[in-house]
Amino acid sequence: MSYPADQTANPAPLGLLGFGMTTVLLNLHNAGLYELNSMILAMGIFYGGLAQVFTGLMEWKKGNTFGTVAFTSYGLFWLTLVALLILPRLGVAVPTASGGMVAFFVMWGLFTAVMFVGTLTMNLATRVVFGSLVILFALLAVGDALGDAMIGRIAGWEGIFCGLSAMYAALAQVLNEVYGRVVLPLGEKAPA
Repeated sequence: MSYPADQTANPAPLGLLGFGMTTVLLNLHNAGLYELNSMILAMGIFYGGLAQVFTGLMEWKKGNTFGTVAFTSYGLFWLTLVALLILPRLGVAVPTASGGMVAFFVMWGLFTAVMFVGTLTMNLATRVVFGSLVILFALLAVGDALGDAMIGRIAGWEGIFCGLSAMYAALAQVLNEVYGRVVLPLGEKAPA
């Protein structure tokens, strides 16, 4: 019995844009350019959160374990981060103590470091996204552990780079598919 070929679209650009745009917006705040506001929180819930979870489910349908784990996990990261910020304001949770986010950032950094190892067989754009995200989590953890606002601002600028790199990877995939040729290079690995 033969099965029809998979004719579904590539969901990765949606997830990368959800991650990238939300990461840029939050890190504009981390860099000290403006306050944490409802726009960032809404992006964290809907585009960074739900869109990535949906993308992870679509990657599962395509049989892509890496995409499933990455997009679903980072979507749930955004939903968790927003919950950590708003639950105390709603009076349903105790606020995280000063320096209390260190474990959160370390765990996500460790997860991301292992996922980065998985990108070593992928294109350069994907490696840049995950590599810069490892650095971002490290800076956030160190900045929080030391209570150092300058490290937090540096993390913000590095996070803007990380988010922009994800946006580039997403839009390159979209434009390359639409035009049927390389419009924006992803740094594909040469065949062995």
